[in-house]
Amino acid sequence: MKQHSFTDFVYEVIGELRQENRFATAYIYHYALQAFTASVGGGKIFWGGLNRRSLCKFQYYLEKEQKSYNTTSTYIRALRAIYNRAVDRGVVAGECRLFVNLKTGVSSEHKLALTAGQTSRLLGDVVDGKYSSGRLSSPVLPPEVYRAQDTMRLMLLICRRQKTGTELCVKLMPQARQLIERYRSREESSPYLLDILTPTSSDREAFDDYRRCLRKLNFNLSRLPGLMGMEEVKVSSYTARHTWATLAKYCQVPEEVISEGLGHSSLEVTRTYLKSFEGEELNRANIVVNNYIITGEKGMWNES
Repeated sequence: MKQHSFTDFVYEVIGELRQENRFATAYIYHYALQAFTASVGGGKIFWGGLNRRSLCKFQYYLEKEQKSYNTTSTYIRALRAIYNRAVDRGVVAGECRLFVNLKTGVSSEHKLALTAGQTSRLLGDVVDGKYSSGRLSSPVLPPEVYRAQDTMRLMLLICRRQKTGTELCVKLMPQARQLIERYRSREESSPYLLDILTPTSSDREAFDDYRRCLRKLNFNLSRLPGLMGMEEVKVSSYTARHTWATLAKYCQVPEEVISEGLGHSSLEVTRTYLKSFEGEELNRANIVVNNYIITGEKGMWNES
């Protein structure tokens, strides 16, 4: 089907992504198009309207709307990816350097990790059950809820990312096993490990439910520091991952093992990179960081 406008092409790509169950990418493309359309005053955008001038105007529009650097970068990279698809399919002729000098990187300017002392204090009442939250023991597990695997009796957590098919096997620390047992799903038919998401009949419904639960989780996490008298601390679903990586680095865990998670362009890169390391190295790293949080004594990688 020949595309008559950039807008039509984006909607076609979004439809293809949804057919492939890539709902997160489709979600980003939808909002990137929505923002770009608003920046040019609304209406359908034809291919001639996607040019250096309109893209620079779009970046300025996002900055004026006080969007973060990473949000701006995500939207511009989304437009670039869509444009590259169109070029590959012969829909439009490629224009060299169309996206040059625009914001397409990733900024780590905001402090997302906690100190060992803050982490220990924050987890104190949480682990005791005073607050409804929990702790997992691995730096490479993102804040999603994975599909359940019948491996708990082996003290292993095995997960497979739907988008890439990448499998990860992590040995669970005792504290993680205790919390997973407390909050795990009791429904035998549930495909999920934890009792958070509701089993649904379609992947689209599952994605919508995931986004709803993630918003609720982040809202509750944002309130947790205030309830514990730690107003200077900000907590989100990414905090545990970034804190693990930072504390592991402080404990002299080799950068090859922790892969400096915050320095990667995406979480996908981090997970793919960490997959190459043997499980024993990840287990050793877990022990070093876990002991640092619990005892306050900073152990060294070579001593673990």
